[in-house]
Amino acid sequence: MRCVNCVGCSWSRPTGANRISFGGHLSSGFNPCPLSPLSFRSSSSCDANNFAVSCSSTSGPSDSNPEPYSNRSYSRRWHNPLPRRRHPDQMPSSRIVRDWIVSDTTTPVSQGSERFTVVSYNILGVRNASHHIDLYSNVSFPYLKWGYRKRLICEELIRLNPDIICMQEVDKYFDLFSMMEKAGYAGSYKRRTGDNIDGCAVFWKADRFRVLERENIEFSQFGMGDNVAQLAVLELRKSNSRKILLGNIHVRYNPNKGDVKLGQIRSLCSKAHLLSKKWGDIPIVLGGDFNSTPQSPLYNFLASSELNIMEHDKRQLSGQKNCRPTQVLETGSKTSNSITFISRLRSFFEDLNSSWTNEEIRVATGQENSYWAVHPLKLSSSYASVKGSANTRDSVGEPLATSYHSKFLGTVDYLWYSDGLVPARVLDTLPIDVLCKTRGLPCQELGSDHLALVSEFFFEPNG
Repeated sequence: MRCVNCVGCSWSRPTGANRISFGGHLSSGFNPCPLSPLSFRSSSSCDANNFAVSCSSTSGPSDSNPEPYSNRSYSRRWHNPLPRRRHPDQMPSSRIVRDWIVSDTTTPVSQGSERFTVVSYNILGVRNASHHIDLYSNVSFPYLKWGYRKRLICEELIRLNPDIICMQEVDKYFDLFSMMEKAGYAGSYKRRTGDNIDGCAVFWKADRFRVLERENIEFSQFGMGDNVAQLAVLELRKSNSRKILLGNIHVRYNPNKGDVKLGQIRSLCSKAHLLSKKWGDIPIVLGGDFNSTPQSPLYNFLASSELNIMEHDKRQLSGQKNCRPTQVLETGSKTSNSITFISRLRSFFEDLNSSWTNEEIRVATGQENSYWAVHPLKLSSSYASVKGSANTRDSVGEPLATSYHSKFLGTVDYLWYSDGLVPARVLDTLPIDVLCKTRGLPCQELGSDHLALVSEFFFEPNG
């Protein structure tokens, strides 16, 4: 085990139609808990205050001494890791509701298939929140405090009760781990390289999954910046033949660095493919903040497996520059027209210096003499695959927005999956008008400037 304060740290530790509404009471399927602003209506049930967690192993292996297979077992009862009481002034009063959307492909045959739920969640790093305060000018200061946000985030995750969690912008890993471990999760963390203190973290239910292999990716080794990604081979404990390859990534933010963004995504897909092949072509789930919009060339690259970079301006690969709240909300107004003019003027001057250098071509494509970036996976987006409402979905079926602050309103988070898996349902995001009423995230009910994406998958019967 290496200290979490060291650069490049990788750490893990062993561990012992539905609706979710924010700021209300607990509905059918779950027993009420007095501490949380979250409430659930679900077909599954559990007592959030007291239930047994049984594991056939303590958890996945540590990085320094991997032991993927263990004969040890235990059974213990755990208490809710969150305090029971909260001051009334801290209790969210408004209600934010997210509905489960069930896939049309859910058939009687699939009902009996093994299922698991995955969350992808950019939780907003503490340092990022404090160093980019201009993004949260409309957010009341108490809602930016880590203590308040941590409570909301952990309450949300514990009540969602997912099997696997992919987190990004994690710089308080041990704070989260102390709570998630008591809820039955094991975890693994990979810090970004350089002077950064945040990174990516994966949690999994220790009684449902064991870790067979892990791999961390430091993109700095390939000249692609300080971002990192995680890969893990997870096996269902009660069904040894069922394995998945999980990937978790936070792609570089800078919209002008399209070559680096493309290189990071391409590298993740290539390494995921190799690890999947090693374990018998097991199905893949990739979660994360990809910092690219559904209308962008980067999104098309993920969906189609190829991209001719010479057809695009590297500064426009991600589509992020078209998602300022004023651009999204004021289409057709005079203000919007003036903003559009300024945007076009800015793009004109950028185009004067938008040619690709040899180094940018190498980073983007992995080759010096090729203009085509390719990856070996056949991926689909879980949200685009499950038809939703026009109030929450765009023209390609993705959420209208997964992130909202003073300078961005749009979608950058995704859950991608490969053949062998089928999305059974997804937790729908929020309509734009509901998001706008918050005036910016995080808010009283939501602990991050991103929404958690949640998908339930089942294995294809012949997969």
